[in-house]
Amino acid sequence: MEILRVEKLTKIYGKGENKVVALDNVSFSVEKGEFVAIVGASGSGKSTLLHLIGGVDRPTKGKVFIDGKNIYEMNDDKLAIFRRRQIGLIYQFYNLIPILNVEENITLPLELDKRAVDKSHLDELLELLGLKNRKTHLPNELSGGQQQRVSIGRALITNPAIILADEPTGNLDSKSSDEIVSLLKKSNKEYKQTMIMITHNMEIAKEADRIIKIEDGKIVEEN
Repeated sequence: MEILRVEKLTKIYGKGENKVVALDNVSFSVEKGEFVAIVGASGSGKSTLLHLIGGVDRPTKGKVFIDGKNIYEMNDDKLAIFRRRQIGLIYQFYNLIPILNVEENITLPLELDKRAVDKSHLDELLELLGLKNRKTHLPNELSGGQQQRVSIGRALITNPAIILADEPTGNLDSKSSDEIVSLLKKSNKEYKQTMIMITHNMEIAKEADRIIKIEDGKIVEEN
């Protein structure tokens, strides 16, 4: 079953001599429960693609369908709500709230959406993340790897249609990187969670079910 479809997605910045084509007519689809890695060098367009899929930015032209919905037909308010409920975002630099503890950071998307926290799901997540004994700790009391686990929990807590991970291991040492990739794979397998991961590291990309390679804003290889 198809969960994501990208159709002729294009993003152009500037005009005339300053015109930059960041993404050039990109099309592909992702099945529900699939783990896809998008790889490319810095400036290849992979992060632009992720931001457009996530509704963080709007394309110059093209369409993005998530769970059958064309997300760019929504106005900004509806898109913000859809993004909060259906798209889990994991960033390279964690983006945790420093005054909130582990449990509060993870449940923040539910609090913002005025939704009740399912305690059994939260406990299950904390167990999966290896953070059960750290749930009352603040971010500055955690290692980089533990902080990234919190950001993964925050992305998973809403049971989103899709998880988008932007260089999730880019700020970590090799041991922590391996742990984070294993955790993403585990959540993909155990929760059947659809996962799209941006990375420049081919060894990490090989852990995914499928690799899409981007150069100069275009898909040049898919396997």
